[in-house]
Amino acid sequence: MSSIPVSASTEQEWVLPSSGKVSMLCLIAAESVIFAIFVVAYLYYIGKPTSGPTPAEILKVPIIDTICLLSSSLTMHWATRALRHDRIKMFLLLWGITLALGLKFVEGTATNWYWMIHDRHFTISTSLFGTTFYSLVGLHVSHVIIGLTGLSLIFVLGLAGKIKPKHFESVDIFSYYWHFVDAVWVVVFTVVYVISLHGIQV
Repeated sequence: MSSIPVSASTEQEWVLPSSGKVSMLCLIAAESVIFAIFVVAYLYYIGKPTSGPTPAEILKVPIIDTICLLSSSLTMHWATRALRHDRIKMFLLLWGITLALGLKFVEGTATNWYWMIHDRHFTISTSLFGTTFYSLVGLHVSHVIIGLTGLSLIFVLGLAGKIKPKHFESVDIFSYYWHFVDAVWVVVFTVVYVISLHGIQV
């Protein structure tokens, strides 16, 4: 008979997922469906401008703004790590940089829209392309603004000394939303400034 001891259980006890994480993931899933609908509508109508300029005639590629927004995901990640390890000053610095990068993206979008509307008279009612362009990009910008609101609130609480390592999970859950917004911009940028601007057939 073997004398090798056998452990009672080699499996870890299953832990119920955080309700906050589940809720955020459900929200992201629902928002993904909404964005998918707007992307499909945009792709359908870019080749059907009945009036007004074509994408190549009106769109400016927001390279700097895109770099800023995508970089904010890195600073967000580093900020949450700093909070987890109780490096509050570093957390606040990185969180503030994330906030500034997000604000730069919104400012760049607003400047670009002002030029298109005021100088080129390209509005949401100009054509079906205009309608879907402003709807898709506007939907994304609205999500960025919502994210910036959350970023600002957490930043202010952090400056007031209200954010501690014990709040890591809540802050981390919020970061999922910001990463989602950044990931969606990769899709929007590809659709608006690569596919339609360069006339790629889909």
